[in-house]
This record gives sequence, structure tokens and C-alpha cells, in this order.
Amino acid sequence: MKASATKKNGILHFYFDGELDEHAARLIRRQTDAFIDDNAAAEGAVFHLTNVTFMDSTGIGFFIGRYKKLASYSIPAYFADVGAEADKVLSLSGVYTVVPKLPPSAGQACGKAGRESGVNGGRRA
Repeated sequence: MKASATKKNGILHFYFDGELDEHAARLIRRQTDAFIDDNAAAEGAVFHLTNVTFMDSTGIGFFIGRYKKLASYSIPAYFADVGAEADKVLSLSGVYTVVPKLPPSAGQACGKAGRESGVNGGRRA
């Protein structure tokens, strides 16, 4: 699992690539939480899941945990660009009732803005 985080126009963007299982979640949890703590005044957060190739129940727990952390700072969270594998798991689990999925056009616009900022990849989450 590779993960990166950027901030663009007050919005935190988290990009995930690969398999999100128990091992991966353990590795990226601390860095992701630190990025959230460092940007507590953010206006929103978007989880980009285009390249997630596998996700199990640990992945669901990972995102619920990040949602709770963001909520503690009153930062709304959204999913965007969700790949088929992750979408299946998130839909069946009901996570979208807590963390909504942005429509494809909105997710692509958010992702493009974040990736064009020049800081993507600068800080690993």
C-alpha cells in the first residue's frame, strides 16, 4: 500500500494505491493521523480510492477511524474516485451513510486540483 496526502485550497486529499489490509492500515494510520493533526483547520477531507486493489474489514475500520478523527476537528470527510473493489466493500458495509461518496465529476475535479498542486507525494500518509 502506498499512500500520500496533500492540502489544496483548504481541503486535505488522501491518495491510496494498492491493498488496504491489516498490515497496510497499521503502517499508514499514524502518518495519516499526524497529517490530520497538522492540518486541523482544514475545511474538508477527500479520500481518493481509484487505485485500491483490495480492501477488507480492516480498511472499513481504517476509514471510520479517520472519519472520527476528522470529525473531532469538525472537518467533513468524503470518498472520491472509488475503484470497483473498494466501492463494493464500502457499499455493502454501509460506510457511505457516514462518509458520503462524491459524484464522479466532483471527485475528478478534486483529485485533479490536488494532484496539480505540486505537493502530492511530498508527504507520505
